[in-house]
Amino acid sequence: MIDTLLFDLDGTLLPFDVEPFMEGYFARLAPLLTDFYQPADVARCLLVALQQVVENEHPSQTNMDKFRKALFDKQPALEEQVWPIFEHFYTSSFEELQHLTKPTAIAREICRTAADKGYRLVLATNPVFPETATRARMRWAGIDEVPFSLVTTMENSHFCKPNPKYFLEVLQQIDATPETCLMVGNDVQEDGAAGYVGLQTYLVTDHLIDREVGTFHFDHRGTLEELQRFVEQLPVV
Repeated sequence: MIDTLLFDLDGTLLPFDVEPFMEGYFARLAPLLTDFYQPADVARCLLVALQQVVENEHPSQTNMDKFRKALFDKQPALEEQVWPIFEHFYTSSFEELQHLTKPTAIAREICRTAADKGYRLVLATNPVFPETATRARMRWAGIDEVPFSLVTTMENSHFCKPNPKYFLEVLQQIDATPETCLMVGNDVQEDGAAGYVGLQTYLVTDHLIDREVGTFHFDHRGTLEELQRFVEQLPVV
């Protein structure tokens, strides 16, 4: 019996289109780093570093450790100067990206309904952002006061989607078994990978991401409004 719901954030509980959001992200971050990087190089450097985080399966290093190592391992002297700029960015300019998202009250209602029925909730957002940025996006989505048992961030996660080890780590952290959990997300590959470790899956189709790589089975699929009705029909735990 399902008693735990794992929700993706970006494109799911916080609807938005990835490309405009990331363009805005780099457009605001790059000018802050001109003393250290050419503006045109910022996006490439960060994306390469994030890809290294995704590929690094070292179980004792958090994603934050892996990201900083990927960015500064070849130029360790830069870290002391550059990292505070990143930290300041996430508490200031990052907020300017809110207008690129499309919050909906449905997201909060889905979470509220599930919590009222006794379901344990996890915000299983891909942990490639620090907690500050994740909490900001939760606030934009109107779900910052939802009683999530776990919110995955760079600081508390050691793997990323679509690595099955990410989902196994979440299960371990909340002391749950796969057959009691349902993963809800909009990314065919990243969220569909939860099925590999035995979770049920629900594909949210409003802002669907599909790289058309691999075959993924989803137990359920529908729009965010259809997800709301699905949750309303779930039995009380």
